[in-house]
Amino acid sequence: MGKDKTLENLQKIQDMQRDLLGGIYGDFFSASPSPVASGGGSKQETINEDNKEKSGNAVDNANEALNEAKALFAADKNISAPKETTPPEPETDPMEELDGLIGLKTIKEDVKELTAFVKVQKARKDQGLKSVPVSLHLVFTGNPGTGKTTVARIIARIYKQIGVLSKGQLIEVDRSGLVAGYVGQTAIKTQEQIAKAKGGVLFIDEAYSLAQKDDAFGQEAIDTILKAMEDNRDDFVVIVAGYTQPMKKFIDSNPGLKSRFNKYIEFPDYNIDELEEIFNMNCKKYDYIVEEDVKHQIRALITSRKIANIDNFANAREVRNLFEEIITNQARRVSAIENPTHEDMMTITLEDLMDEKGKSAESKEEATPEEDTE
Repeated sequence: MGKDKTLENLQKIQDMQRDLLGGIYGDFFSASPSPVASGGGSKQETINEDNKEKSGNAVDNANEALNEAKALFAADKNISAPKETTPPEPETDPMEELDGLIGLKTIKEDVKELTAFVKVQKARKDQGLKSVPVSLHLVFTGNPGTGKTTVARIIARIYKQIGVLSKGQLIEVDRSGLVAGYVGQTAIKTQEQIAKAKGGVLFIDEAYSLAQKDDAFGQEAIDTILKAMEDNRDDFVVIVAGYTQPMKKFIDSNPGLKSRFNKYIEFPDYNIDELEEIFNMNCKKYDYIVEEDVKHQIRALITSRKIANIDNFANAREVRNLFEEIITNQARRVSAIENPTHEDMMTITLEDLMDEKGKSAESKEEATPEEDTE
């Protein structure tokens, strides 16, 4: 039943309500009052009988109209009002998405080689040929903000695309998402995360934090994960990530981990050109334009931050923080303009590199160095 039919039904119901009320009120107002004088009984009885018959007819009509109205409304209830829905974004090819990432040349080559090998081994197995056992589990090493989580998400989708995973989702956790406060509860908490990740990838950030000295809770989580990797080897992948040296120590600390994780991918730091490109990418994504004479100042800020935190630089994360600081300054400046134009709201000027106290993003960074974690 379409929209026009619905309107027709509603109109019909309104007409019936109007007729029904008109009949009832008409019968009520046409009834003559009972005469006080004696001797008029027989005539009044006739009038009462007529009114009673009319009232009965009105009630019958009311019941009929009510039943029909219920039927019409029941039919209309099944009509779904047109909803304004945003069409889903077309799913991109994960390999194309990988190629679109800034930098990471060696990472892209490693992932493509791994994908090609896994794809061929699966095809051989499907055709009844012997296939070389291949571990899909990976170790990602490198400093913060080098793209480990992003690449892990893409790999999950690639694994699904080539048919080695059924869903391809990525479940990201760290120690707090796996370890509970009491022995026995950790296994339950870890199993809950594993259940979410089945058919996809369980990504464990700062995985080395599970292997601290005399840490029964962390060991319980590790044992639970290793068992799940064995029990669900055909549709469950684990990627562990963290700083390079702690991750190697973590894998070597447990024979079970060492036997299951034999593929390492090292994520190098971004160079200044790549970091500047990441900043410009954020500007393009959110409709900001940097004035020409400001671009070299932003590059200088990025360089200064990298030098100031050479041993613990957060790479793309640091650039994102810088971008957010600058657009916050820009928003404060633009909000003071009475009628800002389209261009005003898009443009980043030299003034936007200063905070409300007039300090540059560079001097603020030197005054209060930010501690970044993986």
